Amino acid sequence: MVEARLSAAISEAIASLYSIDRESLQIQLQKTRREFEGDFTVVVFPYTRVSKKSPEITASEIGDYLCSHMPEVESFNVIKGFLNISLKSFYWITFLQENCSNISYGLKAPAGDSPVVVEFSSPNTNKPLHLGHIRNNLLGFSLSRILEASGNKVARVNLVNDRGIHICKSMLAWQKWGNGETPETSGTKGDHLVGKYYVIFDQHYKNEIAELVASGIEPEEAAKKAPLILEAQQMLRKWEAHDPETIRLWEMMNRWVYDGFDITYKTLGIDFDKIYYESRTYLLGKSLVNEGIEKGVFTKRSDGSVWIDLTPDGLDEKLLLRSDGTSVYMTQDMGTARQRYDEYNPSQLIYVVGNEQEYHFNVLKLVLKHLGCSWSDAIYHLSYGMVELPHGKMKSREGTVVDADDLMQEMFETAERMARELGKLESFDGDEAEKLYRIIGLGALKYFILKVDPKKNMLFNPEESVDFNGNTGPFIQYTYARIQSVMRKALELGINSDQHHDFSDYTAKIAPQEKEVLRFLHDFPSTISLAAEMHSPAVIANYAYELAGAYNRFYHDITILKEEDEAVRNFRLGLCNFAGNVISNAMWLLGIEVPERM
Repeated sequence: MVEARLSAAISEAIASLYSIDRESLQIQLQKTRREFEGDFTVVVFPYTRVSKKSPEITASEIGDYLCSHMPEVESFNVIKGFLNISLKSFYWITFLQENCSNISYGLKAPAGDSPVVVEFSSPNTNKPLHLGHIRNNLLGFSLSRILEASGNKVARVNLVNDRGIHICKSMLAWQKWGNGETPETSGTKGDHLVGKYYVIFDQHYKNEIAELVASGIEPEEAAKKAPLILEAQQMLRKWEAHDPETIRLWEMMNRWVYDGFDITYKTLGIDFDKIYYESRTYLLGKSLVNEGIEKGVFTKRSDGSVWIDLTPDGLDEKLLLRSDGTSVYMTQDMGTARQRYDEYNPSQLIYVVGNEQEYHFNVLKLVLKHLGCSWSDAIYHLSYGMVELPHGKMKSREGTVVDADDLMQEMFETAERMARELGKLESFDGDEAEKLYRIIGLGALKYFILKVDPKKNMLFNPEESVDFNGNTGPFIQYTYARIQSVMRKALELGINSDQHHDFSDYTAKIAPQEKEVLRFLHDFPSTISLAAEMHSPAVIANYAYELAGAYNRFYHDITILKEEDEAVRNFRLGLCNFAGNVISNAMWLLGIEVPERM
């Protein structure tokens, strides 16, 4: 792209003008801000120490050199220490000519032998997916596509938390109070049914704690001695001992949950290359614990528990195996990490997990490093903030979670209501209308979540997300549909695609509104690279919004189909087609579908 050539030319200019070694120069180009004239801007203040001149004179001298030595540069202007560079029209015309019909523009083909492994979703089999899981899934899936589009092989994996004390809580509650209820007999989705018994356990458990506290026992001690938690712990020990009855109950209830998860994932448009189960990886983690004991890295205490001392690393002592021999999260994550390394030899292991687990992943990397796993540095925790609603945080155990299935259904209904109010479904029959408001509803949900920097906490507002104006998914989807409407009308007028894909003889002046769209399109490949580098789908989301805004300014200010000059009309249609392709690709990176008409 021209940025690399321009950076090289600026380095050459400084080296030539001021007699210094160009190898020591680092040039940072920026896109010129909208309020100024120019395509690219370079800050020249750092170079005044070698020019021994004012920023304005230094910028002017560099600009004169570029105009003389780089064919693409047309002119420049200087504002204080900022050199704004304008490229000649032929560059932009050639750029449009070469790319306007390229449906894969900006997307690199995956290459290399070592993939990036992205773990996301990681649900527990004791409850359905909720709003927090939705953010996790959308971030992981979108990041996977962005990494692929930037040239990486990617493996999308899911680690299902299908064992542990929390699973036993749901199992025990169903055993005590379920009366044989099943998804079929109750008409309830399997993951919802199991989640119901997780809540029931918590309700009874709290009552037991309250009774013990009333008898004079301290709350912390009461939480440990409550009969229900002791029974759940015993059930976990029986599970790890492969007790047949416990295993049968566990398999039955997990099957209910998996069936429910599959429906949710399909509705959300999420899939995986491989699914791991903690019930199959925790034993590998235990073997690593034994390996660490043999190496003297871990310490086995008199009660049988195993620990690692990370105080020299600035942390504390960390439990790796309980005294009763049962594993903890760290145990199974050690095993899973080793398994992933053995299977994929990945260039990076990315874990998409909430920011409350930052300490956990710092410990995981250190534990593996102490074990001698050189690849531990490849572990990257994509830490994201929590999702809140106008009425507060979500709590799984109290049954106040915003269920993913319910939320998606609400989004479909909200999209339908708002679309009908705006008259956007009048020309659609029943099936078409239903498909459209599902596309709009999911697009609104995904975009609203992904446009926020992953590291930030966010407030999700369903009504605001479906607004057809502003920084929303439906606004960008509508822009794409508008472009497709223009292209259909062009065909109706007898203008075929070959006519608006050839601008080799184009000589008209490019309007500012056209230049703005072209500049955004030009930025798409570098935007993908930046999003991959930052591990942030928000970079793509906000780019798509800015491109849509630029296109709509062009659409409102510039004549397209009624333009009398055929060459100008075809140039603008080519620009429309190119913008539509890029908006579609950008939204695809976010996992969002764009409708052909709205």
